[in-house]
Amino acid sequence: MPIKRVSSALLEKNGGKGKTKENDDKSDPMVYLVFMVLLIDLLAFTMILPLLPSLLDYYGEKEDGVYSWLLGKVSYFREILGAPDTRKFNSVLFGGIIGSLFSLLQFLASPVIGALSDVYGRKPLLLISMIGVAASYGIWAVSKNFTIFLLARIVGGVSKGNVSLSTAIITDVSSQKTRGRGMALVGVAFSLGFIVGPMIGAGFARYSAGQEGVYVAPALFALMLAVLDIVLVLITFKETLPPNKRAKSVGQGVTSVAAYINPILLFRFSAVQQVSKADQYKMKRLGMVYFLFLFLYSGLEFSLTFLTHMRFHYTSMEQGKMFMFIGIIMALIQGGFVRRVPSGREQKVALMGLVLVIPSFIIIALGTSAVVFYSGLALYAFSSATVVPCLTTMISSYGSDDQKGTLIGIFRSLGALARALGPFAACTLYWSAGPLVCYLTGATLLTVPLLLLSVTKI
Repeated sequence: MPIKRVSSALLEKNGGKGKTKENDDKSDPMVYLVFMVLLIDLLAFTMILPLLPSLLDYYGEKEDGVYSWLLGKVSYFREILGAPDTRKFNSVLFGGIIGSLFSLLQFLASPVIGALSDVYGRKPLLLISMIGVAASYGIWAVSKNFTIFLLARIVGGVSKGNVSLSTAIITDVSSQKTRGRGMALVGVAFSLGFIVGPMIGAGFARYSAGQEGVYVAPALFALMLAVLDIVLVLITFKETLPPNKRAKSVGQGVTSVAAYINPILLFRFSAVQQVSKADQYKMKRLGMVYFLFLFLYSGLEFSLTFLTHMRFHYTSMEQGKMFMFIGIIMALIQGGFVRRVPSGREQKVALMGLVLVIPSFIIIALGTSAVVFYSGLALYAFSSATVVPCLTTMISSYGSDDQKGTLIGIFRSLGALARALGPFAACTLYWSAGPLVCYLTGATLLTVPLLLLSVTKI
């Protein structure tokens, strides 16, 4: 083959960015920029978690029809389950409903934002998403009642497409060898965000205790971080999807409205066009494994608050330390192990994580001492640190360049749907049958995604 044709082939293989075999093993600098942008965003996003109890107490003192209506639904749900009528448990259930609403909005928005980025480029859609998130913090800063606060969460949920866009950007600039490292960095950003962000929020909670506007200072700080993120992207981000690699029109990127909101069509990846039947089958399998894992995983994660309070009498501070322990392990595993997984071995590592999460559920269910309980949490953290990044790396290898945003958007959408439904399913089983039955059932059901992935040739 002539040298000129070989060079052209290499350029085409590497996204037209001029990468050659010599630098094919190096991660693109844009990957580290995405990591920084995502980390700043997650610090602002997770900061609200320890503030929720005091925020709900504050809004509960105001006359608000939406708050009263929702509180009635929470009380009704709690009575059906037979859960204790305590301030702590009511706060957890209330927060769970708000979190599920946020995830449902992400479920609806992620595929659309991803598809639009295939047509108009990553940077414009990333900026639009970030401006929407900043606007949500601005609304939060003036939320004198629960209705306005809920509006802020709705705006934030609809705008939260930056995670799927970040994943698509990493796919754009990475080779097959370096893609896994980039996906692991996304996981590290999440882990660090969920470690540091709640600590910042706890500081604000202590600072604002007893004050009238408990929400103003943290909301303004979150807004400042969001604006910093926007400026960072405006100045330093270079478009990763050139015009010649984009979908030709919105019609090609968004084949129909139903393909982006109908769960059945999303599980089929119907909006991803021009792929072979074999690849479509593998995409559907990976999507189902991802959904089932996160459905069961997020359910246990939500119910840990109930379990540790009743079994070990953990305070909110001790529960915060528990989640910090999980986050630290995840960050270490993703940064030290997952980033070094050779290309092509992602399926084996994901299977390892799926195998280990099963005994983690059993140990957590049976552990009556802190040492045994924390050993189960360690396995639980390892599974999350390995399964999600490896599945994301595998799914990102399918589809053409002008459909990566659509593909990743649908994939992330399935995860958001799992996180919206999982906590309610686990909570129902936990209070109706007890924690032992809940976690042992979860461990048994986790064999399903394990078997699905083990029999699929990627």
